Amino acid sequence: MRGVLKPCRVLPVITVQDVAQTVTLSRTLLEAGMPAVELTLRTPAALEGIAAVKAEVPGLLIAAGTVTSGTELDRAMAAGADFAVSPGLTSSLLEAARQSGVGLVPGVASPSDIMLGLDYGLDTFKLFPAGALGGIPMLKALGGPFPQVSFCPTGGLSPDNFRDYLALPNVICCGGSWMVAPELVASGQWDQIATLAADAMATDNN
Repeated sequence: MRGVLKPCRVLPVITVQDVAQTVTLSRTLLEAGMPAVELTLRTPAALEGIAAVKAEVPGLLIAAGTVTSGTELDRAMAAGADFAVSPGLTSSLLEAARQSGVGLVPGVASPSDIMLGLDYGLDTFKLFPAGALGGIPMLKALGGPFPQVSFCPTGGLSPDNFRDYLALPNVICCGGSWMVAPELVASGQWDQIATLAADAMATDNN
């Protein structure tokens, strides 16, 4: 998964409320330089949104987010997702991903979670909720016992701090939603969304 996540810098986390808006939003993000989006399975429209974005926004990688079971994993992949992200990890979800060959970035919140993921051959995880877990100090602490592990911290990141996360050697990308805030999407502020997305992808100061 590192080859997929590294170019992302920031993976925008989107809750699908309206399918047509999600397609427009995803296209806007791609045109602003973002190579991937995370469409979370938090609403009834999520799977339809994944299918629509896959069909209408070629070249954009789609992560199915908030995947919590093997059944959800199967449904997301059938809808057209390229890989999956979960808020946590269980043996059954890890086994489902291994059996299907689906790329999974599971959520972790402790050393024990990381060790379970390592048992399944994974080395890239989503630290969630990153801010509540201690943020940058937590990631620095985890780098000691787990130097082989990369993280995509998500939860509590903002335009003011995401570059500090990206500066850490064990952070491969970040998850964030500030450029896809519901009020921006609902009011169709595509230019503002594009500006925020382009800023997130800018490599100045990381």
